[in-house]
Amino acid sequence: MTSGRSLLPLWPLDPTAIYLNHGTVGVTPRRVLAAQQAWRDRMERHPARFMLRDLWTFAGTSDGRPTLMRQAAAEVAAFVGAWPDDLVFVDNTTTGVNAVLRSLPLGAGDDVLVTDHLYGGIMTGVTHISRAAGATVRTVEAPYPAFDAAEAVDRIARALTDRTRLVIVDHIAAETAIVWPVAEIVRACHAKGVAVLVDGAHVPGAIALDVVAIDADFYVANLHKWAMAPRSAAFLVVREEHQAAMHPAVISWGLDRGFTQEFDWMGTRDPTPWLTAPDGLRFLHDLGYEDLRRANHDLAWRAARYLSDRWSTPLSIDEAAVGCMVSVMVPSSVGMTTADAMRLRDRLLFEHDIEVQVHARAGRVWVRVSAQIYNEFADIDALGRAVVP
Repeated sequence: MTSGRSLLPLWPLDPTAIYLNHGTVGVTPRRVLAAQQAWRDRMERHPARFMLRDLWTFAGTSDGRPTLMRQAAAEVAAFVGAWPDDLVFVDNTTTGVNAVLRSLPLGAGDDVLVTDHLYGGIMTGVTHISRAAGATVRTVEAPYPAFDAAEAVDRIARALTDRTRLVIVDHIAAETAIVWPVAEIVRACHAKGVAVLVDGAHVPGAIALDVVAIDADFYVANLHKWAMAPRSAAFLVVREEHQAAMHPAVISWGLDRGFTQEFDWMGTRDPTPWLTAPDGLRFLHDLGYEDLRRANHDLAWRAARYLSDRWSTPLSIDEAAVGCMVSVMVPSSVGMTTADAMRLRDRLLFEHDIEVQVHARAGRVWVRVSAQIYNEFADIDALGRAVVP
């Protein structure tokens, strides 16, 4: 398929910049932004009818069809391999994780088990809610930089106790970009009667996803990153046996009216990011979704090998652990601390017009490259030369 900077006009990105950070907050295609504006225009032509009859309603839609929220949810569910009645929209993965944690009956003596790869914004919520409930947060150290999927599963399984109420694990880790064996982790936890929440923030549109097959109790993921929806848009899938106890972070008119009704209406807000999510999926399909995923993965893996070779730093992961992002260690001469990482990130942006995620971990500084179809190898080469001339 066609790839590289010839496709850049499909997005409203600055054509003079090198954008290797699609994974952080996503980039919405021009076509999808136009579809979002069409939804806004439709809403403003008859706001009350749109919001209280077509979007969500007590009494039934004006045309007898499912509400607009349920129609959009059904299209997203088909894409991610979930049942439509198990899927609700949330603002972002952080919101979805908060909803799950606040709905669980955590108490004194309970444990919530996480890994040291958990996204920081999620970890703060886990800490706050567990502390308020009197529960304890325990952290499993995953093998890294030399990631071993089987060892990661085993470490989590061995950390489970009769006090563990929930395990939270990334599907693709935000910093390290490692693809985790979540289906195997879920099976190991379920074998001991422990529920699992999977944070799939970077998954839809990046790698193949079948939520039903993973079988997690809760799966939450963003649509505004790799699935091309406007920001912010995300979904939460909850297995049927947990739905009666599940509530959104904001309680409104949907209380006691069922799982989907409660999440579909949390007060007046702009629903167009969710309504436009199917347009993002159609954009992916029109580009050639399978080929796009393959091209992104191939560029990410090529970047990993090229940059580690150019910088003479170890590459300690297998290709199977890479989706369309990869974190590569930079030379120690560039820095080893969080402050060094911040300086490198700013230097790349303000001196070279290269936007890329940079972080410190395991005593070294790493660059996380996001490979999107508008990127090409020349972008990777420019990054390599900018870090170490």
